[in-house]
Amino acid sequence: MVGSYDAYQPLNTPIEIGPDIWIVNGPVLQWGYGIPIKWPFPTRMTIVRLPDGGLWLHSPTRPDETLIAKVEALGPIRHLVSPNLIHHVSIGAWTKRFPDAKIWASPGVRDRSEVQFTDDLADLPPEDWASAIDQRIARGSRVLEEAIFFHKASKVLILTDLIENFEDQRLHGWLARIMYRLIGVMAPHGRAPRDLRATFAGHHDQLKPTIDWMIGCAPERVVIAHGKWFEENGTAVIRRAFDWVRG
Repeated sequence: MVGSYDAYQPLNTPIEIGPDIWIVNGPVLQWGYGIPIKWPFPTRMTIVRLPDGGLWLHSPTRPDETLIAKVEALGPIRHLVSPNLIHHVSIGAWTKRFPDAKIWASPGVRDRSEVQFTDDLADLPPEDWASAIDQRIARGSRVLEEAIFFHKASKVLILTDLIENFEDQRLHGWLARIMYRLIGVMAPHGRAPRDLRATFAGHHDQLKPTIDWMIGCAPERVVIAHGKWFEENGTAVIRRAFDWVRG
């Protein structure tokens, strides 16, 4: 383990950020980041209540009984979403508790997860949530394609790893600080890590339509899974964070 990160508070508690949308700050996990050394990653789940009253859980965080009770108080859990092939590790625990929920697979995740997915995400939203949430698949990477979502009522754009935004004052350990600065994910200028950006080399033309779509949504805020989320100026955040594609 290299370094640590102060978890965002309150922990494991839905925080309302707009009409029918909540975030949940999850625990800080240790992840290999492509090498045998473990690095600290704060986690975050997003919850949307759909027009039928059912709940849509994006990148579900590690559950405990208290969190499950708080989420159930918002409505019945109907959709569990893996937005990319990295974000699946906690879904299995949710599926055991909510076997009737649909479990949505992102591109490539079926090949590396033991979760029994029931449905697959596509470039456009399914009828299950099309009236409330729009979506696209960010394509062009050789290793990771991510589903991006836009909650229409709140004007919140929901990303996962395509923007990471770690705060210096929460990060402890000199090696972790050096690492996160080198890969370009330190707040307030967070973006996709350099190694992830490199996997799109030669294929920016496949990613650019999704960037244009995100900007066209005119998001007011941007929720991400790792680090400080962006509570204002959402469209400007997207333009800046993806200037490596649009430039």
